[in-house]
Amino acid sequence: MNIIDHLKWRYATKKFNPSKLLSDEKLQTIKEAFNLTATSFGLQTVSLVVVSDKNKRSRLVEHSYHQQQVLDASHLLVICIQDDISESDVDELFDSVADLRQTPHNILEPYRKDLKVMMQNMSKSERQEWSVKQAYIALGNLMTVCAVERIDACPMEGFVPEKYDELLNLKERNLKSVLLLPIGYRSEDDKFARFKKVRKTIDDAVISL
Repeated sequence: MNIIDHLKWRYATKKFNPSKLLSDEKLQTIKEAFNLTATSFGLQTVSLVVVSDKNKRSRLVEHSYHQQQVLDASHLLVICIQDDISESDVDELFDSVADLRQTPHNILEPYRKDLKVMMQNMSKSERQEWSVKQAYIALGNLMTVCAVERIDACPMEGFVPEKYDELLNLKERNLKSVLLLPIGYRSEDDKFARFKKVRKTIDDAVISL
């Protein structure tokens, strides 16, 4: 199958088979794909929380507007952002660049300074919004990887972040939940799997100049 066939196969899974679980190998692919997601400046201010514990997930269902996918999926992925971005985050990035690429510090220093100034010129809420945009990039990447790996997924914005943060102890990690992605394998009786995709035509959706 080519990539277009994989994307045609995927859909927002409404009903998962709770008895069919991802292999450790598949789950590791998802983790690595998340970590390889492009982020602005390479400043990874997003984290992925993988929730496999059914007891934890059963408590989260009511805070997900009772969407059963949260519990029935093989795993629940919670995409989070840092509560804030500090100068130490910028330093950690450029120190890693210097170490891994053997780039001289004098070359990196102007870029390090510019990124710190950029972050300082934002309010905390603006820095959070900047990170949220990175979270959506990660979500899109994970959905495509899932399609290629024949893993079903259902992207979700419909949940109560404050409750998730509380029940998953995310505040202790300086994190805020922003997006959900239950992943696993579709139930054979999920009628939505057979629905035709409704999309604009390529000519309507894509403008060629």
